[in-house]
Amino acid sequence: MDGQNSKIGQRRRAAKSDSRASYNARRQEILQAAASVFNRLGLKGASLSAVASEMGVDRATLYYYFSSKEQLFDEIVRSVVEENERFALRIAESDISASDKLRELIVAFMQSYAENYPFLYIYIREDLSHVSEKRSAWSEHMTSLNRSIEKSVIKIIEEGFEDGSMQYIGSARTVAYAVLGMLNWSHRWFRPGRSEGAAQIANTFADFALKGLISAEQAFAK
Repeated sequence: MDGQNSKIGQRRRAAKSDSRASYNARRQEILQAAASVFNRLGLKGASLSAVASEMGVDRATLYYYFSSKEQLFDEIVRSVVEENERFALRIAESDISASDKLRELIVAFMQSYAENYPFLYIYIREDLSHVSEKRSAWSEHMTSLNRSIEKSVIKIIEEGFEDGSMQYIGSARTVAYAVLGMLNWSHRWFRPGRSEGAAQIANTFADFALKGLISAEQAFAK
């Protein structure tokens, strides 16, 4: 087994050294095929063999790029959620009004779901408390990112309550979870190219949320 792993490692390094552009292009092809497989079968039911079959190649070819379906999935999702956390922090710390922050955040998240479809939705459906021990560090990192994003949304809601631009209707935490839940639930029906555009959906969500939060004074001012 060690000899086999060593050979795979050698071939993977050789594939990388051939051409960085070619290597990255091939990885992108694998990711696109994996998107279809993961969306159809879920993480549990998917396999590298299924991804290889989707591409019409031998499974061994994929080992030059990814050692397992979990590595393939985890690598994609980690980088996307890290980017989502960065823009959530940036929006929360910006100088625009709390209501504009909330709208911008909702739009950014919905666009991220569309651009990274279906990986984020599959991730949302996964139970991070039941991942294998090998993936525990990844799971802990993802949980930390999720909490950071939640704190950014809570901060925006609290700011809106404090400056009077949003009416207090309950705890900022509950409102934040309602907003995030609305976004996350779109995994049940949003399909890029078949549903309304992500930006249109996001603005509908934002209008729906803000019209329930905006204060009477703010409404008359507009």
